[in-house]
Amino acid sequence: MNNYEIADHFSLLSKLMDIHGENSFKSKSYSVAAFNIERLPAEVAGMDDAQLFSQKGIGESTGKKIKELLATGRLKQLDEVLAITPQGILQMLEIKGLGPKKIAVIWKEMGLESLGELEYACNENRLVALKGFGAKTQESVLQNIIYFNQNLGFHLWAEVEAFANSVLQQLRKNHSGSLFSLTGDFLRQNETVEYIEFVTDLDKEVIAKEFHSFPETVIKEEDNIVSVHIPNQPRIRFYITDKDKFYNTLFKKTASETFLSAFTERFTLPDAPPSEEHIFISNNLPIIPPMLRETGPILDKAAKNDLPEFIKPGDIKAIIHSHSTWSDGVHTVEQMAKAAKDRGLEYLVLSDHSQTAFYAGGLKPEQVAAQHQEIDALNDKLAPFKIFKSIESDILSDGSLDYNSQILNTFDIVIASVHSNLKMSQDKAMERVLTAVRNPYTSILGHPTGRLLLSRKGYPLDYEKLINTCAEHNVVIEINAHPRRLDLDWRWVAYALEKGVLLSIDPDAHSIDGYKDTYYGVMVAQKGGLTASHNLSSFTLAQFEAFLAVQHKKRRS
Repeated sequence: MNNYEIADHFSLLSKLMDIHGENSFKSKSYSVAAFNIERLPAEVAGMDDAQLFSQKGIGESTGKKIKELLATGRLKQLDEVLAITPQGILQMLEIKGLGPKKIAVIWKEMGLESLGELEYACNENRLVALKGFGAKTQESVLQNIIYFNQNLGFHLWAEVEAFANSVLQQLRKNHSGSLFSLTGDFLRQNETVEYIEFVTDLDKEVIAKEFHSFPETVIKEEDNIVSVHIPNQPRIRFYITDKDKFYNTLFKKTASETFLSAFTERFTLPDAPPSEEHIFISNNLPIIPPMLRETGPILDKAAKNDLPEFIKPGDIKAIIHSHSTWSDGVHTVEQMAKAAKDRGLEYLVLSDHSQTAFYAGGLKPEQVAAQHQEIDALNDKLAPFKIFKSIESDILSDGSLDYNSQILNTFDIVIASVHSNLKMSQDKAMERVLTAVRNPYTSILGHPTGRLLLSRKGYPLDYEKLINTCAEHNVVIEINAHPRRLDLDWRWVAYALEKGVLLSIDPDAHSIDGYKDTYYGVMVAQKGGLTASHNLSSFTLAQFEAFLAVQHKKRRS
């Protein structure tokens, strides 16, 4: 172990002690030790005790820890601190602009333990009010997190869509006589992707030449695959094939392994089909869109000509689940409403945070009343467009909602969501969520698991039991369309539809720009086979008002 590696151990120990609020004098001493060790004229590994302890800035205490590191490769004191430090906190130390003091505030005051949670908090404008932060710091932290994530493996589908399509467009422009198509996880609209994958009949050498001009780009060729890694961009993979085999290869690379296996067991895959459509037509099947090529059972539906008329972005009629400056949103109620109206939408469900979400400016009862007065005035002004009075009520630890029944009754619709205490066992988590679902004031269950893709799994739920209970109590389940949530997971959409549960694609918008997230909700909902008729945010204003009438009867029963 060289001096720099030893210094890194002391530096990390100092930072973690500061984060945990331990003795500042001791943490400072370890920081100074790291500084001194890096600048020693000789490697400590070659020194005897007398030489080591006589070095400037190296006392007996530090010297003993250095000897421990040299002997074992570990530092017991550091191991003990690491054992009580979430992995995400260590990652935060990698983010430029975040020192131990700021990380301590983020962790201790906001309860954030991962980069994904921190990124989400930045997007929700939650760091601005924290001591030592502000709008510029928040934006800087956000950009640095994005940069950090770009250098890891997986990316959100939403983060790579524009880049993937721009590469495809450029390739088609430069090589108009060749065949290109996106494929793989990206074409199937999976929530996260490791590679942006293409199928092409272009030569490997020509593909590689396309990217040689990009600085520091790594290009690898193996068999019929060309891999390209441009710094700070998602990795790209090209599958090279002959022109006559193009659609055969495209079909195989687009399908999941499960779908492809099920297809080849029951049907014939032509060796040189003239199009992808021909593969289905030749097997007397309707065309199965790429996003549905995940599992075997979809082939049963196709064989019965029973594929769903899946939802499309244009089917969204309203914004359900949005926030304003009353809590942690960026824009006022009027700005949010006018923006929705300008987009041709029919209504807005405004659902700021409830009082327990103090970190997000949750509304106290008197603020609820004042907001409702503002909404009444705006409805007179903006008619026939309508704003509905809603709240995103925290589901408390015991499953109760955040206000008494008198206040809950003033809302047109209540969205119930879990935001805190996410580390419950499945039994306790289920008891908590099901208690909220059974509450007659709950109309929508928001982001059911609380997951944040690539950073937080979410709390454990028995999906079948949850969906069954929602069906029993006429509660809608949200598909939160924020690209980092996409929660309810699309894999449970079919079961929800089977049980007659309405779903709702909601952007959870904290700004006008957040409205665009409905697109990502639609993309992932298509994978589950959701139709517009079973999506609450596709209801017309009249249909939504009829839905509310039924919900209000539930309150009185």
